[in-house]
Amino acid sequence: MRGGRGGVDLSIYGRAVGYLVRNPSIMAMPLLAALVDMLLSYVGSIGTDPLGGLGDGIFQMISQIIYLFAFGVAIIQANNIARGFNGSFDSAWEEGRRKSGNIILAAIGFQFLAYIAQYASSLLGLAIVGIVLQLAVYFFLILTIPAAAIGGLPGGYAISASFRTVREHLAPCLILAVAWVVLWFGIPMAVLYLASTHVNALVFDLIVAASRALVLGYLAFPFATTYDDIAFKLW
Repeated sequence: MRGGRGGVDLSIYGRAVGYLVRNPSIMAMPLLAALVDMLLSYVGSIGTDPLGGLGDGIFQMISQIIYLFAFGVAIIQANNIARGFNGSFDSAWEEGRRKSGNIILAAIGFQFLAYIAQYASSLLGLAIVGIVLQLAVYFFLILTIPAAAIGGLPGGYAISASFRTVREHLAPCLILAVAWVVLWFGIPMAVLYLASTHVNALVFDLIVAASRALVLGYLAFPFATTYDDIAFKLW
C-alpha cells in the first residue's frame, strides 16, 4: 500500500526491487548517462590535463546534467509502473522527450545552486559550515527532478516546488535522502573495493557504470512514489 498523502511509504523500498527485476529497461537511460560520463571523463583527461585540469569542472557539470536528465526519464517510467500505467521504456522516453526542456532547465538550476553553495562554502573558510550548507541545498532540492519529470514544472518552478514540498514533508524526504546517499555512494565504493584489483581499467569503468545505472533505476521508484504521494497536497 502507498503511504498516503504526506505519509512515509517504506514499502516502496522493498517493492522497488521487484519492479526493477520485472522492468530492467528502466536502467537504459541511466546506463547511457553513465557511459557518456565515462567518455567525458576520458576526453576531459586528455583535453584538460595538459592545461592543468582547466575546464574539467565543465565536463563534470555536463555529466551531472546528463545524469539528472536520464534520472528524470527513469522517474517517469517508475511512476507509470507504480501507478499501473504503461510502463514501457518507449512510453517514458516519449514523455521525457516532451518534457526535456523542463527537466534540463531544472537540472541546470539544481547544478547552479549546488555550485553556489560550494563556492559560498569556500568563502566562509569553515569546513563544517560549508558541508552543512551544501547538504541543506541538496536536501531541499531533492525533489527538483521529479517535479520537472512528473509534475512537468519548468526550471525555477521545479526548484521552488521541491523546496516547499520538502519543507512541508521532512520525514519522507529525509528517508529518501538517506537512501540516495547510502546507495549512490555506498554501492560504487563497494565496487571500487571489490573490483579494482581484479579487472583492467576499461572493465572496471564499465562495472562502475553498470552499478550507477542499477542504483538510479532502483531509486527512481522511491523518488517517483514519494513525489506522487506528497507533492500534490501543495498545489
